[in-house]
Amino acid sequence: MALPQKKSVILPLSEERRRFQRVRVNLLGRYMLADRREFPCQVANMSPGGMALVAPVAGQAGERVIAYVDHLGRLEGVIARQFENGFAMTIAATMRKRDKLAAQLTWLANRHILGLPEDRRHGRITPRNPAGRLILANGVNIAVRVIDISESGAAVSTDQRPEIGSPVTIGKTPGRVVRHLEEGIAIEFTRMQHSDFLEDNVTGG
Repeated sequence: MALPQKKSVILPLSEERRRFQRVRVNLLGRYMLADRREFPCQVANMSPGGMALVAPVAGQAGERVIAYVDHLGRLEGVIARQFENGFAMTIAATMRKRDKLAAQLTWLANRHILGLPEDRRHGRITPRNPAGRLILANGVNIAVRVIDISESGAAVSTDQRPEIGSPVTIGKTPGRVVRHLEEGIAIEFTRMQHSDFLEDNVTGG
């Protein structure tokens, strides 16, 4: 009986077992399948040899995929396996590129950029006036209630469910949808906001 063949695609270097450990992340991006269809995605965990994507369409095992990930750029590989709500893919890269990815992941982790807007280094406040306006990617402008805000993001109560990764504007502040909440959405701002102007920029004061 033939034993399943172990392919050393994700971790081709023996030392990668320790150097390239998988890191839990929350990075947004887009990916393109072999048929050139593109979809938004969220990287849940990764190493320089592979990553797991929360994605609306999983594709087929072995299918070529190209992903564009915030902070990391273009990453190419093949779908290794499917799971509920997404898939895992290998990352085809030279040793030099993998070392660079390892350094980027370390940099991100050390600066606590991962996991926004759950990153609590920026204290969240409940706005004095929670009434806000949310502009969706298609230009629709809706009234919402702002649950809380920080310098890096906001939680908004709304019955709308824009796609993860889609651009939105809350008040005067542009951002992206990073998570669906029970009563609305979580938004990560495109740029860090100054605390002195936070409420004015998000809710109008």
